[in-house]
Amino acid sequence: MADLPTRTIVFEILTRLPAKDVGRSKSVCKQWYALLSTQDFVKIHCSRSVVSSNQRVLLIDDLTCSVRPIISNNNDYGPSSTVTFPFHHQNNDVSILSHLNGLLCVCLNHTYELLLWNPTTTAFKRLSTPDSHGFYINNLDAIGLYVDADDDYKVLHIKRRSGVLGVYVYSREVDSWRNIPFITRQEYLSPHFNWSAGTFCGGTLYFTVCECWIGGTNVVICFDVNSEQFKEISFPPVPSNGMVQGVLVNVKNVLHMFASTGMFETTIDLWTLQGDYWIKVLSCPPIPPISLSLWCDITHYVTNGNWFVMTKLGKLFTIEMDMKPFECFYPVSWFRGFKGAVFVQTIVSPSI
Repeated sequence: MADLPTRTIVFEILTRLPAKDVGRSKSVCKQWYALLSTQDFVKIHCSRSVVSSNQRVLLIDDLTCSVRPIISNNNDYGPSSTVTFPFHHQNNDVSILSHLNGLLCVCLNHTYELLLWNPTTTAFKRLSTPDSHGFYINNLDAIGLYVDADDDYKVLHIKRRSGVLGVYVYSREVDSWRNIPFITRQEYLSPHFNWSAGTFCGGTLYFTVCECWIGGTNVVICFDVNSEQFKEISFPPVPSNGMVQGVLVNVKNVLHMFASTGMFETTIDLWTLQGDYWIKVLSCPPIPPISLSLWCDITHYVTNGNWFVMTKLGKLFTIEMDMKPFECFYPVSWFRGFKGAVFVQTIVSPSI
């Protein structure tokens, strides 16, 4: 080891260490601290950290916030470790809105403030400003976290206020918000439309926009993160004789959608996006005696071919994609929603 050049040790060996070990390595000497703090090191380390074995589940309840490793062989959690929020909060009133490369975009519900937070390093950055940027209202706003071609982490904030839609982008590099144009149909401003959080895939943020009644309009809004242009594409051609919900998932940089439809029993189809068109991958008929609730949800968690489905009542099912389509469908322990997230442990900083 002593005969190896320092840069070889740092960029070929230390970039493969777990995030917390990198933090400890910074204290070895000033040279290591400087090299391990460069954006080049952070980028390489992040690319090597985004693997299923490095996934963690962050769970927030009324009393505690904890992080647990995922044991993919039996779809269970490992021992939990308690996380202390590094920012002021009231009774754990923290909602997780988006996550990317170890960063979480969260909202403090008592103040509506947006923050970027790395739960591994505990670093955080407040995004709120005196001129009212960086404040989030549930059921009216939508958030998407992404990285552009210049490796600048950004937050897209879509705000609906009294029939007026505003779109704003926060840049980590320049630490400021700016307004960008958004040309679309006026009806999407209505509170009757539900906007999902953004799913980042292949240089584009995707949002589902769904009308909140049977037979309503359902579309996908696409935001090219480099040109900052929006466009609209159609939903997969699913039956509209029941409530329709689409959940977007990025799998190996290919966008998929679980499209669910039905009333008392829910049918789920898995689609993949090719160009601007959806191709059906799998179809799941209702499976008695297990009937999914009306508002079923699919997490953004994929490990060893498993997908996870949660009902509105919190009941979880596993779909083992490596077997015959939907042959095995059984409950697992899981938590999903504004109070939980799956993330990878990285050293990506919420500020520069």
